[in-house]
Amino acid sequence: MKRRVVVTGWGILTSLSCEVDDCWNRIVNGESGIHEIKLCDVSDIKVTIGGDLHDWSCRDLVGSKEEKKLDRFSQFAIVGAEDAMKSSGLDVGSESDLTRFGSVLGSGIGGMATISEQMERLVLKGPGRVSPLTIPKLMLNAGGGNIAIRYGLLGPNYSVATACASAANAMGNSLVHIQNGTSDVMVTGGTEAAMTRMGVSAFANMRALSNRVDEPTKASRPFDLDRDGFVFSEGAGILIFEELDRAKARGAEILAEVAGFGTTCDAGHITSPNEQGVGAAQAMQAALDDAGLNPEDIDYINAHGTSTPLGDKAETRAIKTVFKDHAHNVSISSTKSQLGHSLGASGGIELILAIKALREGVVPPTINLDTPDPDCDLDYTPNQAKERALTYAMSNSFGFGGHNASVIVKKFEG
Repeated sequence: MKRRVVVTGWGILTSLSCEVDDCWNRIVNGESGIHEIKLCDVSDIKVTIGGDLHDWSCRDLVGSKEEKKLDRFSQFAIVGAEDAMKSSGLDVGSESDLTRFGSVLGSGIGGMATISEQMERLVLKGPGRVSPLTIPKLMLNAGGGNIAIRYGLLGPNYSVATACASAANAMGNSLVHIQNGTSDVMVTGGTEAAMTRMGVSAFANMRALSNRVDEPTKASRPFDLDRDGFVFSEGAGILIFEELDRAKARGAEILAEVAGFGTTCDAGHITSPNEQGVGAAQAMQAALDDAGLNPEDIDYINAHGTSTPLGDKAETRAIKTVFKDHAHNVSISSTKSQLGHSLGASGGIELILAIKALREGVVPPTINLDTPDPDCDLDYTPNQAKERALTYAMSNSFGFGGHNASVIVKKFEG
């Protein structure tokens, strides 16, 4: 019999807020974290808006010397993990067996800032000026590795890179580690900091980003007829997954139960989703099967909802395939309408917001949904949050490469 897994801690970093309750309140109030990009020079790039954390630093936590040894995506991970650990009430220093503690994080790109910076040094100053810290900073496993070093975690530790599904896949793997008894506590979620001149230019040139640069807060408009691409963001969503009986025994506040996980691949185009949402539907069904649930049990879906013309239609079709008549009874929203798309970190951020929805009995809105696309005709909670009793929520994450992942959480009643 699979062991039950619960969430006992969380930490969030977004362009709207870096504190869970404050971020949630701003989401419910319909605020947007999208603005003119200030983190890097985009004056000569055709897309100039995004969700960067331009005034953020981890210096107070790690010190200026250590800060220089960490790429920004690892800095996000460490701060998110610190907040998650604190909120969980865990004291790892008093634990007798840290082989039961692990960390599996997702990141789609890893240390892009380090890559960009060191490539510029190589070209302008020569190979002798490339930093010896380049590889330890840019490698995808640096986020989880540094978390393990900071807390002495001796259990499973690796990174998952499935593009925008990375955090969801990392959380799914963490769920399995605890369910099958190989671990008791996992630090999991995702982190992404690819907001560089190269990153913005690359996404802009592939025509993936919204060109609504004169209206930053209205650029991300999932399921709206006038959507024209996603809005590039950065951030992290880090959670503590813990075996239920262990959490109860130490008197932890249990935020939610992790009920199920499903993952598939489209095996089609490297960037475009299957237009009928076949793989996405299979991932959602797999998550339902893993949780032992029927489609009618799901009350809320935090949609992948990136505001791309193809993606939003495909997700709508996938939801209809799985939920059939119940599809019109499920409350759905895309918090990317307010936060933008933080790529591999999105799944962690959005699972935190889905859990807040369960706990508060409030469905967050999809802002900027002014003219619904006729092909996206479900209840996407346009522009205004609404109260609703919620028991189960699903969070969807789909990524370049055809990766699909869905995580289901349940309101914890004790």
